[in-house]
Amino acid sequence: MQLHVIDHPLVAHKLTMLRDASTPSPVFRQLTDELVTLLAYEATRSVRVSTKTVQTPIGPAEGVHMAQPRPLVVPILRAGLGMLEGMARLLPNAEVGFLGLVRDEQTLLATTYAERLPDDLSGRQCYVLPTMLATGGTLSSAIHYLAERNAADVTAICLLVVPEGLELLQRETTELGVPLTVVTASVDERLNDVGYIVPGLGDAGDRLYGSAGS
Repeated sequence: MQLHVIDHPLVAHKLTMLRDASTPSPVFRQLTDELVTLLAYEATRSVRVSTKTVQTPIGPAEGVHMAQPRPLVVPILRAGLGMLEGMARLLPNAEVGFLGLVRDEQTLLATTYAERLPDDLSGRQCYVLPTMLATGGTLSSAIHYLAERNAADVTAICLLVVPEGLELLQRETTELGVPLTVVTASVDERLNDVGYIVPGLGDAGDRLYGSAGS
């Protein structure tokens, strides 16, 4: 597993505003969208391309375009939906799949309530959008889903991560044989006794959409 923490003043600025408890939901959604685009720029450095020749107004030019098969973007419901637009801005031709995973607040284990993924991901680069890596159970489950479908590699884009989640992810995914990269804006201090990131930014789903259905 590779970890990339993006050190950029705009990333730090937007993350600080996301952390602020006084930031209202509409601004929180906009900032999440903008921050994901910045993280996705770094996360897609290894996206596969193939050569292509185009005709400019002056003459032919050698360039590249997205290679086949198309990448797959997988937001983890529900908070991951708030990251989808920012990711799609950079990869408009990517296919989108969905995973609905919910964490039991007592056991901290993730269970699946919805899944919409291609049956065969052979050769596909997959980008997972889990908002945050806290206990690690939800993201680990998502990576297992993709590995079982023969994903070529997986990149997870997280606003925040913590050491506990990284350790579990390393432990639970090493033997899958799928290259894994985690891209994030910050490695925070720790989890508290109910599994929330400290200092974190609170419940991303509630801050994006409100508490309806929680």
